[in-house]
Amino acid sequence: MIFFAQHDQMDCGPACLAMVASYYGKNFGLQYLRDKSFITREGVSLLGISEASKKIGFKEIAAKLKIEELDSDLFPCIIHWNQNHFVVLIKISKNFFTGKKIYKIADPGHGLLSLTEEKFKKSWLSHEDKGVALFMEPTEEFYNQTPPQEEKLSIKYLLKYLRPHQAQMGWMIFLLTLGTLSTLVFPILTQKLIDEGVSKKNLSVITVILLAQLAFFFGNIVINIFRNWIMLVVGTKINIQIISDFLKKLLKLPIKFFDTKLMGDFNQRIQDHERIENFLTSQSLLTLFSIITFTAFFGVLWYYDARILAVYMILTIVSILWSLYWMNKRKILDYFRFQQRSENQESIYEIINGVSEMKLNQFEDFKRKEWEQIQQKLFKINIRILKLDQVQLSGFEFINQLKNILVTFLSAYFVIKGHMTLGALLSVSYIIGQMNSPVSQLINFFRSLQDAKLSLARLNEVQNNPEEEQENQVPLLSKKYTEQNGIEKGIYFKNVSFQYEGPQSPYVLKDINLFIPDGKITAIVGASGSGKTTLMKMLLKFYEPVKGEIKFNHLNLSEVSPTDLRKNCGVVMQDGFIFSDTIERNIATSDENIDYEKLNTALETANIKSFVEELPLGLKTKIGASGNGISGGQKQRILIARAVYKNPHFILFDEATSALDAENEKIIHNNLQSFFRGKTVIIVAHRLSTVKNADQIIVLKNGQIVEQGNHQELVSKKADYFNLVKNQLELGN
Repeated sequence: MIFFAQHDQMDCGPACLAMVASYYGKNFGLQYLRDKSFITREGVSLLGISEASKKIGFKEIAAKLKIEELDSDLFPCIIHWNQNHFVVLIKISKNFFTGKKIYKIADPGHGLLSLTEEKFKKSWLSHEDKGVALFMEPTEEFYNQTPPQEEKLSIKYLLKYLRPHQAQMGWMIFLLTLGTLSTLVFPILTQKLIDEGVSKKNLSVITVILLAQLAFFFGNIVINIFRNWIMLVVGTKINIQIISDFLKKLLKLPIKFFDTKLMGDFNQRIQDHERIENFLTSQSLLTLFSIITFTAFFGVLWYYDARILAVYMILTIVSILWSLYWMNKRKILDYFRFQQRSENQESIYEIINGVSEMKLNQFEDFKRKEWEQIQQKLFKINIRILKLDQVQLSGFEFINQLKNILVTFLSAYFVIKGHMTLGALLSVSYIIGQMNSPVSQLINFFRSLQDAKLSLARLNEVQNNPEEEQENQVPLLSKKYTEQNGIEKGIYFKNVSFQYEGPQSPYVLKDINLFIPDGKITAIVGASGSGKTTLMKMLLKFYEPVKGEIKFNHLNLSEVSPTDLRKNCGVVMQDGFIFSDTIERNIATSDENIDYEKLNTALETANIKSFVEELPLGLKTKIGASGNGISGGQKQRILIARAVYKNPHFILFDEATSALDAENEKIIHNNLQSFFRGKTVIIVAHRLSTVKNADQIIVLKNGQIVEQGNHQELVSKKADYFNLVKNQLELGN
């Protein structure tokens, strides 16, 4: 069975399924299994894993059973762990000496573990003394399947970032080579100093040699200054380019990708790029320098004595093998540390952003203690990594010192026997010192290479996700949209259904058949959770229908470019975002060069011009992220101004005036009437004043359309719409 480590906090289920599939000879990629498991931001459910196992050809059954009922004939199986995690139970064996049971599990976050029965019970059994397990048996369909090949990023992928800097890299290699050649002179000068100067008491020779050493030393300082400067410049440029490409790719992914991720996961992936940049610039170049140095001094030591070289090389190979032995254990710990750091960043992000609510609800101590628990986990994993590093380093240093002692002993023995001069002994000692440094650097390179590979594995998920913009998609206002062919212009929903979390989850929208006429105002009302916002997000291609289709005239929404669609839409969402920027840039987001005439119109329409003019810096006033420093009503007016500034054909407002007072709402409502003229407007709202003048009103209940008509028609029916608005002022009388 191949071990699969989870790449972030939500991956344990797909990783477990990948391990079980590998046990039966099929290697499914994590990305493929993620898509089949219906992962959410809360993680994956046992039902999601079960559905995914069916799709790849397993016959599965979930059971709740006692520990003595576990049957080894059904292993490996997936078990629910600590009520919040999934692991693979591989086998149950007995300790040869004690006869006690040993449970071997594969934990995607911690690696392969062997547990006593007590520890296993503690993590697997619930309060009923039973645990949950998913047993799977491969069918013929499983063996007939060919797992899709996922493109994996390799170190070759990173080489493209070095190509634009070939000239600087060439200079750096030249300087490294020059520095190496200059160090080769030192052992020869040392031998001459002892044998020709000190032994023969020749002061002039000593003076010349020492001046030569000083000159070479100064030259090395100059070379290092230039080398470090080039490394800084190239490293910074590469780091910016790598992260820029990552963000470019990230921003092209569909919204549903972000629904399954936590903020900490993204922050950690950005930090992964720093490890990649460190590998590309610092470690790779230093290793190249080390190889050149090692090769040069290898030849010099061969010249002095091949026997000493043989002893040195044998023990050097042993020290390298010792260090490489611990690499795999370190790899598992690195995955686990990634998750803990992600949790840590998520916790800090939550504390900073939720400080007002925490103070209002006396939640500070709870969240602080929660953060402290994460720190304890981080401390434990850091201790484990430290122990491993200490064992690896101690063994490496022991072998290294043993090697130095043996080489010194052999050199001294050869001097006593007359096979080597005292100057040659000192030169050999210098050469050994110069060769030890490249060996240590080589070990650091292997660790950096492992870090880079781990980071690339985590970035695979982002790189392998399909972008929402596809080549065969067309602009919204294409010929197919403008064709009439006997149908009324507008947006058509035909038997549209949608659910968020897979086939077993409830439908948020079900069998929606709806026509939204072009150039008219359509209002959508309903109780909270009835599917209003989801319907609007589907119109914006944030989500695709599970069943049915949405058409703009004859043009199927699935054929439309998402970027072009949103370009033609002015949208105000109930959770709209205000950027940490100036007011003018928050409104004119789509234009690099701001049209101040359009901006002025947008400010007047949103009734925010007087507020902006009162500010000392006016439109240049900077406001905080998410609207910090302004009221909820002011934030909504800026969002409305943003939609008006775009002046598109389609307008979508989701509770766009919910935070406004009655006076401001009335003014803005009157201002918008002329702006709405000739546009297709869709408004989601609860307030009667917002929806009563709409050309048609759609009433949603439990994800279905229950009523449709204008205000007067729906009120006269005295059904769902009437009940929604009867307590509001106009009907309350």
